[in-house]
Amino acid sequence: MSTLMNLPVEAVFHASLLTDLDIYLFKQGSHFRLYEKLGSHLITVDGVKGCSFAVWAPNASAISVIGEFNQWEATANALRLRDDGSGIWEGFVADVMVGAGYKYRIVSRDGNIADKGDPFAFCWEMPPLTASRVWELDYAWNDAAWMARRGGKNQLNAPFSIYEVHLGSWRRVPEDGNRFLSYREMAEWLPRYLEEMNFTHVEFMPVTEHPFYGSWGYETTGYFAPTARYGTPQDFMFLVDALHQQGIGVILDWVPAHFPGDAHGLGHFDGTYLYEHADPRQGYQPDWHSSIFNYGRHEVGAFLTSSAMFWLDKYHIDGLRIDAVSSMLYLDFGRKEGEWISNRNGGRENLDAVSFLRHLNEAVYREYPDTQTFAEESTAWPMVSRPVSAGGLGFGLKWNMGWMHDTLRYFSEDPLNRKYHHGQLVFSIWYAFSENFVLPFSHDEVVHGQGSLIGKMPGDEWQQFANLRLLYGYMWGHPGKKLLFMGCEFGQKREWQHDESLEWQVLQYSHHYGLRRWVADLNRFYRSEPALYRQDFSLDGFQWLDCNDAEKSVLSFVRRGLHPNDTVLVVCNFTPVVRENYRVGAPSGGVWHEVLNSDAECYGGSGVGNFGAVEASPVSAGDMYHSLMLHLPPLGVLFLRQGSAS
Repeated sequence: MSTLMNLPVEAVFHASLLTDLDIYLFKQGSHFRLYEKLGSHLITVDGVKGCSFAVWAPNASAISVIGEFNQWEATANALRLRDDGSGIWEGFVADVMVGAGYKYRIVSRDGNIADKGDPFAFCWEMPPLTASRVWELDYAWNDAAWMARRGGKNQLNAPFSIYEVHLGSWRRVPEDGNRFLSYREMAEWLPRYLEEMNFTHVEFMPVTEHPFYGSWGYETTGYFAPTARYGTPQDFMFLVDALHQQGIGVILDWVPAHFPGDAHGLGHFDGTYLYEHADPRQGYQPDWHSSIFNYGRHEVGAFLTSSAMFWLDKYHIDGLRIDAVSSMLYLDFGRKEGEWISNRNGGRENLDAVSFLRHLNEAVYREYPDTQTFAEESTAWPMVSRPVSAGGLGFGLKWNMGWMHDTLRYFSEDPLNRKYHHGQLVFSIWYAFSENFVLPFSHDEVVHGQGSLIGKMPGDEWQQFANLRLLYGYMWGHPGKKLLFMGCEFGQKREWQHDESLEWQVLQYSHHYGLRRWVADLNRFYRSEPALYRQDFSLDGFQWLDCNDAEKSVLSFVRRGLHPNDTVLVVCNFTPVVRENYRVGAPSGGVWHEVLNSDAECYGGSGVGNFGAVEASPVSAGDMYHSLMLHLPPLGVLFLRQGSAS
């Protein structure tokens, strides 16, 4: 075996992929393509084929690379510490092939030895094995048409109807040991299903490599590798490619908030607290029993930002949903008094995390302006989705957790009592335009004993499904982008189980089939109506018709696009009582077509409606000079518009 130290001096120079500029940017925390230089890379040095290895471990006393190519022998391939103060160790090993497993054997200054995976590995062994694997990311993409037009598909005034997916439990193969589908098998099923259901985007729960399947990917060890559970890196590229060819945008859950303490991971990496804080009041997250990144360390910020850029670069990802942003922003998150350290100003804000998030978003939008970042942020932190230049955090969009909680609490009430909780629905408009919001019904609402969405709905089975159709209709009419977790589109009754497939078999029953058809039609209508998305984040796109009828539990409002003819009228009846001759204001006279009715028989409803159209009369109602006399279906929502009914 050859090592860097066995080669001539000139070969040593050429074996290093790092330049002086790389080192300067790395130390400054502004190198956002570190995956091109650190980690393992197959190269040729003076005609010798092999692999360069480079790892950041400034406090180690010795490092060697051990792997299948040297029988895991620690004395075979020692790495050399660069003399530029970067803390990077590097070396070259001849005759290393794609797929070879390896780790870094790190000897700390106190003599302790740890075998660590490569923080920049492109591929890992199949869990529960923990070695990194040498890999190349060559792939012939076939999504040029999507990439050329995705800027229009991903812009803030475009429709976003997002289907959240956990790869291991969307579908399984019961006849083959209940195994989950591979990336390539998913590519056969998922794009067609999303196209059939008219979703615009899919969001994958974290695909980054993680040791514990039950963490769903939120405890990451491999920030530059898709999990090997479902296939190779190229297999995941094939899935993304297939989705793009079907016109579906791909969003990844990405977790820079914390990491697990597994021995082969980032924790105590070089014998010191390198990636995390040493003080547990800053470096340990009690809620998740995991470590918190030290965002004030330049090299850590460069590592994390490089990971984000990596997925946008190498995997053509269209957006990153940043998990647990609240836990990053607040030093006292999940902690009691005395269990946290205040910032330099005496406050609870994590100033280093704020700086990191701002730099991250600036880098993403500078390099990939046709993508988006989404913040899962559940507090009232101001200007999360406003530009850094205006004092914001720089995210494109933010999950509206307040809307989600208020809405589910309202819908869980018996309809007889809803008039006493009317404000829970009306309140959301007071702040609806303070951020660029996504309305999320995610996996978090159907786990840990919470049951399913259909299970939260009151009443008998018919009323439960009517309530859920009404909930989705209200959601699709409300300002904000849409996100729905898998299985919710057909009313899965069982709480989500990550070890089992969704209950696809229930689609043989009319209520479940009708609900799925309703979601597909909602998505189709939503995508075709600029009024429902073009001004999502502007008060100009919304107007109440009547928000005060708490006694009858009815809401009515108008959504508007940029063109005067882009107007949709939405009326929701949150009780099981048919409201006959119910007067609703209309923006103009003429015929208004009932284009969607959640109570239609094809969706499992009772068929109460308005025979397809109603003519507005010159009778004022509220702020409108015209009005419609409608029959409101029980637990139903109506969408009306002028012009063609199709």
